[in-house]
Amino acid sequence: MSGSGPIRILLADDQPLLRMGFRLILEGEEGLSIVGEASDGAEAVDQVLDLAPDVVLMDVRMPVLDGIGATRAITASGAHAKVIILTTFDLDEYAFAGLQAGASAFLLKDVAPAELVSAVRVVASGDAVVAPRITRRLLETYVRDNGAAGAAAGTPAASAPSGFLPGGALTGGSTGAASGRGTRAGVRPDRDPLLEDLTPRETEMLGAMAEGLSNAEIAHRYFLSEATVKTHVRRILNKLHLRDRVQAVVYAYETGLVVPSNPDY
Repeated sequence: MSGSGPIRILLADDQPLLRMGFRLILEGEEGLSIVGEASDGAEAVDQVLDLAPDVVLMDVRMPVLDGIGATRAITASGAHAKVIILTTFDLDEYAFAGLQAGASAFLLKDVAPAELVSAVRVVASGDAVVAPRITRRLLETYVRDNGAAGAAAGTPAASAPSGFLPGGALTGGSTGAASGRGTRAGVRPDRDPLLEDLTPRETEMLGAMAEGLSNAEIAHRYFLSEATVKTHVRRILNKLHLRDRVQAVVYAYETGLVVPSNPDY
């Protein structure tokens, strides 16, 4: 988002009716502008490079190049665009892969209009999208499933082929820690050297972020002001080379800093 101009949005979905629906919702909001549409992932990548949108609403299942591959390409290009993955189910391996590929958030396709608008604004601002606990539930599910698969095979989940998720879905490269490092409950991978750069307080903050706590909730827990928490979050993202708060949650699970704690989650 440049200066005080509108938030520039690219719609990427192979279904024209869905693109039309999102356009009708978003164009009616002040400060939002639809700058382009794409019907497949490859076109979405080209449009990002040509149009420089702030936010991309990205469907995961598209021809030519799916939304995961497109998100990975956008992240690797260095474009400032933030990607919101659109999926049908909240516990979807494609949504998990999208977060690993560098997406800032994911939303269900039947999201309420007000929630869609709010998510676009929040992601464009660089803050966490409105559903960190859903992100946590997604990660808990797939990290736990990776661990169960590894245990059944008699090997840690980390030995699974890099780049794949349960069900054969491709994962993408994380913008921070190396992607594809599965974590089995009770098995801690080698500690990422980047974590050594964090202060004890910042490590606590990262753990709280991985729990899905908001800045206000973290401030209340540690008796800090929200401004102080925001400063800690910004430093954590900079030190770990992460794009945003959601990627910090992914990082915490991938590196074993946080492991699934509730098998019935």
